[in-house]
Amino acid sequence: MECGDKSPHSKDWPHAPIHRLSGKGTYIITAGTLNKEHFFRDAGILDLLEAELLHKAKQYSWQLEAWAVFSNHYHFVGHAIEDAKTLKPFLTHLHADAAREVNDRDNEAGRQVWYNFWETELTFEKSYLACLNYVHQNAVKHGLVLVANQYRWCSAAWFERTTTPAQVKTIYSFKTDKIRVVDDFDVFAVQ
Repeated sequence: MECGDKSPHSKDWPHAPIHRLSGKGTYIITAGTLNKEHFFRDAGILDLLEAELLHKAKQYSWQLEAWAVFSNHYHFVGHAIEDAKTLKPFLTHLHADAAREVNDRDNEAGRQVWYNFWETELTFEKSYLACLNYVHQNAVKHGLVLVANQYRWCSAAWFERTTTPAQVKTIYSFKTDKIRVVDDFDVFAVQ
C-alpha cells in the first residue's frame, strides 16, 4: 500500500521524541470502536481522526511519542506533561468530536462509535521502549504495509525522520511479543 498523496511532513507533529519515562505518567492506550466496526474506513476520516488525536493531545498536555490510527481502533504511547488525571477527559473529548464527525459524514446522528479504551501505565524503561516499537510497527502487524514508515496514519515515518539512526535502530530492536495490549482487531485497508 502506498503512503498516499499527503506528505507526512505537512502534519502538525506534537514534539521531538524524548524517549524517557515521565514522572507524571507514561501510558500505552488502545481505543476501539463499538463492535469493532470500521467507522474510519477512508483516507479523509482517518486524516481527521489522526489530526484530532494530535490536537487533543496538545490541548490536554499529553506528549505523544508513538501512535497508529486504523479503521476501528488506535494506539498511542504518551506522557502526561502536567497530570495523568487528564487522560479520561482527553479521550472523552477526542471520542465525542471524532464520533460527531464520522456520524455527520454518514448521516447517522447520535450513533455510538466508540466502545472503550484500555490504558496501561508504563513504569519500566524496557517495556516502554518495546511499546514504542509495538505502536510504530502496528500497521505491519495488521498486514497493511511491509514497512511501518509506509503507513500514512502512524508515527513511524515521523519517528525515523526526527531521531538519530541509532535511536531508530535501538527502538526497533525491542521485541514486542510479550506486550499485552488489546489488539484483536481486523482492520480495513484504506488507500
